[in-house]
Amino acid sequence: MGFGAFVIGDEILSGKREDRHFRWLAEALAARGLRLSWLTCLGDDEEALTAAFRRSFAGGDTVFSFGGIGNTPDDRTRQAAAAALGVPLVVHPEGEAELHARFCVELGVEITPERRLLIHFPEGCALIPNPVNRIPGFHIRRHYFVPGFPQMAHPMIEWALDHFHRDEFVTAPRVERALLLTGPDAHESGLLGLMERIVAAYPDLRLFSLPSHRGTERVHLELGVEGAPERVEKAMTEILQEIERRGIGWRWRE
Repeated sequence: MGFGAFVIGDEILSGKREDRHFRWLAEALAARGLRLSWLTCLGDDEEALTAAFRRSFAGGDTVFSFGGIGNTPDDRTRQAAAAALGVPLVVHPEGEAELHARFCVELGVEITPERRLLIHFPEGCALIPNPVNRIPGFHIRRHYFVPGFPQMAHPMIEWALDHFHRDEFVTAPRVERALLLTGPDAHESGLLGLMERIVAAYPDLRLFSLPSHRGTERVHLELGVEGAPERVEKAMTEILQEIERRGIGWRWRE
């Protein structure tokens, strides 16, 4: 099983707001020895959201969903999640306590029907505490639904990771080493055979290649692997031997 994410909101797709979740989530997972497998940006269309959630629930990945859980008409994430699961939206009993603490105690105002919409969640879900304003998110079947605001969403996702996925954290040290290849033979198509051999021989490592260009001019090809230190060193030795045999220019990436 992998880790995936949805970033939801018409404002993201229109360019009115920039996504502030992808880089943060990739770093939060990396800090725990994990990797983000995929990320999808979606608008607020309920049918499209329902179809996407139905696929992700069936796929088995752990999924983080950012945005669309407010109470305005354009927020359709909770409705889509319920539809994908085939369950109704219900008032979450523990959410009532959070609303009371937020609105009645902290702000001294009533819980209106509109505010109660904030705790209508898919039946059978559990809450994700919100450390900023106590309006919770929810989780169900390894899916975590949080607001689009980073100051709320990010600590909520960290709480979910540390509470429910600690046994998946990779604590063994991992390193990344790479060569910067230059010259006319430093192109991916000519090195595919080498890459395929390394992937077959070291399935526990992550191989990567990244060409770099300046305008139309090719600057270098970054080629490397990531994983357990001793395995990385062994794989890079084999790669370097082949690079030198072919007479390709190289230097270590700093």
